[in-house]
Amino acid sequence: MTFNIIVLAKQVPDTRNVGKDAMKADGTVNRASLPAIFNPEDLNALEQALGIKESYPGSTITVLTMGPGRAAEILREGLFRGADDGVLLTDRAFAGADTLATSYALAMAVRKLGKFDIIISGRQAIDGDTAQVGPQVAEKLGIPQITYAEDIERIEKNKVTVKRRLDNGVEVVECPLPVLITVNGSARTCRPRNAKLLQKYKHARTITERQTENIDYIDIYSSRPYLNLTEWSVADVDADIVQCGLSGSPTKVKKIENVVFQAKESKRLSGSDMEIDELMRELIESHTIG
Repeated sequence: MTFNIIVLAKQVPDTRNVGKDAMKADGTVNRASLPAIFNPEDLNALEQALGIKESYPGSTITVLTMGPGRAAEILREGLFRGADDGVLLTDRAFAGADTLATSYALAMAVRKLGKFDIIISGRQAIDGDTAQVGPQVAEKLGIPQITYAEDIERIEKNKVTVKRRLDNGVEVVECPLPVLITVNGSARTCRPRNAKLLQKYKHARTITERQTENIDYIDIYSSRPYLNLTEWSVADVDADIVQCGLSGSPTKVKKIENVVFQAKESKRLSGSDMEIDELMRELIESHTIG
């Protein structure tokens, strides 16, 4: 048995370095002001896909991401770890998308990719924490979904067995293929880059990157087609532009408030009941909680 696997991944701002310029006036994230990283739970999802590929030789993994041009870094990271291909969904018309518009665009891209058996993504992204995109993609594709997965235990006779990690325990479920699975951060940590794959794919680029970078070895892209990363626009996936980006996003930001904690605002407690009660009253009175 072999399987065609799609991993949905996202390049996210590193929320450990959020400053006063992290948000724009329209309520969208100012990604240019923050370092970009591979969304942590999407790395857990990639590891699950790599485990399936090892167990079922001949299976393929395609990493699909949506974002600006620099999000191609996510595709290379996937290739360095063992993915077979990558697709960047990028277009100015996708900018400002909420979860509904994002899931619509991803679902259209999945349809263009064609036959698939399993779609795997992280449970949620650290920049939004909604956990909505994966399930919405499944709904738009009309396929079943398994959320909060901690381990894909086995695949047999067109069905998958998955262990789910829930707040109150563990659950093992079976589901027919094709299926979309979202993976918890408690799942196996993704393996590091493979040295041979790093050397093989270090020059992999999208067409936009090749046009903007000063590359002296342009001929390698014709002799080594695996270095050509796929880049799709709204038109390429036959998407309705009205359902993309801000125009397709019913979520509206009502208010933005930047809270940047300073070291002077920290407080050290001994752990006594009296100090904890006092801290709780202070936090409630300042509307930090409650």
